[in-house]
Order: sequence, then structure tokens, then C-alpha cells
Amino acid sequence: MTKPLAGLFKARQKEAARPALYARGMRLCGEHLAVQGAGTTPPQARLTQAIGALAASLDSPAADHFDALLQVGERALEAGGDSGLGLALGVAETSARIRERSKGAWRLRGLALDGLGRGDEALECYERYVTLLPNGEAAPEVARRMDTLRRRRACLDAAVALFPEAGSALRDLLGQPHATTAAVSPRFAAYVRARVAEHGLGDPGVRRLLELYGTYRRLVERAGMPDPLLGGGTPIGVGGLRGLVAGRTVCLVANAGDVAGSTLGAEIDRYDLVVRCDAFRVRAEGTGERTDLHAVSLRGDTPWEGPAWTRPAGVRLVFGDPAAAWRRATRERLVPGAQDHVGDASLRRPLGDPALLGEDGWGTATTTAFTVLRLLDFLDASPRLDLIGFTLPGRLRPREAEWVMDRATHVDDSKMRIALR
Repeated sequence: MTKPLAGLFKARQKEAARPALYARGMRLCGEHLAVQGAGTTPPQARLTQAIGALAASLDSPAADHFDALLQVGERALEAGGDSGLGLALGVAETSARIRERSKGAWRLRGLALDGLGRGDEALECYERYVTLLPNGEAAPEVARRMDTLRRRRACLDAAVALFPEAGSALRDLLGQPHATTAAVSPRFAAYVRARVAEHGLGDPGVRRLLELYGTYRRLVERAGMPDPLLGGGTPIGVGGLRGLVAGRTVCLVANAGDVAGSTLGAEIDRYDLVVRCDAFRVRAEGTGERTDLHAVSLRGDTPWEGPAWTRPAGVRLVFGDPAAAWRRATRERLVPGAQDHVGDASLRRPLGDPALLGEDGWGTATTTAFTVLRLLDFLDASPRLDLIGFTLPGRLRPREAEWVMDRATHVDDSKMRIALR
């Protein structure tokens, strides 16, 4: 044990001897605030709070300065824009110099470079991040970006190889260390137009070039899917969902501490179909262990940027509007093999869809729990439909709770159960 501990102490001493790097990180934060101000949007406000936490940590020997610095980088990524991404990159570079083997620093650096359009550099950072992981397996969102960047570069290399002499200018640009997507894309488009004009659309090389260009443009617009079939997951519509729940007892479990702290787990797992919502935690004794249906609602202006849905589920329903945001979020956040079935577009907004329930007045802020409950009640295929953990006020919105209690057939406060069948 002596040598590992000695190595740890040396690493800490080496880090403690680098106050200039933390000062550099603080200076980057100050420069950002001087130009941008505190900001009024939630991401900007969280960034300002993170900068304040970093400043406070530097005056506290017991605080984790490094973690506070990385948090600034993460919040800068959320703030976005050239300024936010530039700050995130500066923080990541500083963090990597403080701890050369920090997984968080290399991941942050890759994400910042990726956002700035410096794909080749981002891929190098992602690969360094993966080598530092114990199992060598990147998080799904990073794996998706790595696959996308590799495929984009492959398209460019193959396109240049089709007409080697004419592609020298584009090849030179690709060889520059800081080439960005913003610089490469128009040059690639000009290269394609020139080859079409020179050889005509009937030329096999031109046809292949157009195919490569189309693939490249799609991969620039949206991340690729390493497994478009989602590990064999089957899309289902309204009829398919009804068939899956028909004749089965169903319970909807709240994401609440009193449920997790209860002893209802075995009773919950006795239902034929256990439904959970959004970001949930499982404690076998209190919440049960199974998740047969997971429902999640997309929130915010960029819902595709949320964490991937990695928890295993029999059925995953994603509620969201507009359609374009729903499509992008499902492409980028669904994980192959994490679900057997996934709801298709016919189930993305069941309350407001005139082809389904089409009920007015619920609005876009309806809780996920009520949305999936109302959908299951509408399908009218389950002999038993219970809610666990929703007996206390505040678990549902007032109008939602009123709807539930108007239709409740039995309420058991001792087991936090409301029965609708």
C-alpha cells in the first residue's frame, strides 16, 4: 500500500503546486463575465453561480477546486454560443493541465471542440477520454458523437480520393489542425459543384461524390445513429401499446422519497406492468425492481441534449412537441438494447392529439405521470389501474389531482394507493 499512497500524495502535491493554473481558469471566467455580463437566461445564471462557487472554493483549503472548475466548464457548455463554448474549452484545457488523466477534463474538451466545429480535434479528445475509462466504453452520447465524426471524415476523405488532382485544395484544408466544419462545408460544396459542372451527372464518380456529400450534410445536421434499429427495439403505436397492456394489472409509481423508504416493493412487483416516469431511482424494498413501461416528457428548448435513457425498460414512451424536436431527441437519447419497444409518433402527444384523446385545456406543462395515466385509462384495456405514491398533495397538478380523485374507486393512504379500476 505504501507506493500507491505515495503516488497519490505526490499527485496531490503536484496539483497544489499549480495555483497559476487555477488563476488562469479564474481569469478566463472573469473575461467571460466582463464581456457577457451575468446573463438572465437559466443556463447563463447557472454558469454565473458556478463561477461564484469556483471563486469561493479557491479561498477554502478544504474545497475541491478541481471539481468546481469542471462545473464551470459544464455550465459554460450549457450556455452555448461561441463565448460559452470558448470558455468551456479554456477551462477544459486548464483542467487537463492540472490533471492529465482526468476523464472529465478530456470529455469536456472534446465536447467543447465538437461544439466549435473542430471535429478532428474533438475526436482525438474523445478517444483520450475513452482510454481513461476502466472498461473502455464511452457514454452513449459520446459514442454517438465519435461515430458521427468518424463517418463525416470518411465521407470527406473518400470524396477527395475520387478526383485527386482537383481535390488538392480541399485536402489541404482538411490537413490543417484547426479546420472547422464552418470552413470545410462551403469548400466541400464548391468542390462538388465544380465536379458536376466538369464531368456531368452521368459520370459514375460524380454520382458517388453526390452520395458522399448527401451523407456528410446529414451527419452535419444531426448525429448519426450507430444502431438505427436500436438493438432490435420495436416501434409501437396506439394499437400495439393497447395490445401490450390488455388484460394486465398496472401500477404507476411516483418518484418520491416516501415510496422509496416504504416496504411496498414486493407488492409493486406483483403487478403485471409497473410504470415509472422521467428520472427515477429504484430501491427494491420500497419501489420494487421492475420497469415495464418508462414514460418521459421532453422539456426545454433543446431536449435532445439531455442524458441518454439507459435504464432498461420493456416499453419506452417519449412525450414531446414539436415533432422535429421529438424526432431529434429520440434519435440522440434512445440507447440500443435499453428497451424492447418504443412509442412511435402517434404516441408523442396523446392528450392534445385530435387523432387520439384530443382533450383541450391540459397545456404543455402536464406532468408525465398524468399524461401516461390518462393514456392508459383511455385505452381501457387493464382490469386494474393503480397509482402508488400520489395520495399527497403536490404530486400531481391541481387539475390533474382533481381528475384522478373524481374517478378513484378506492384510496388507501396506508399503502399510498389510489385505484382507478
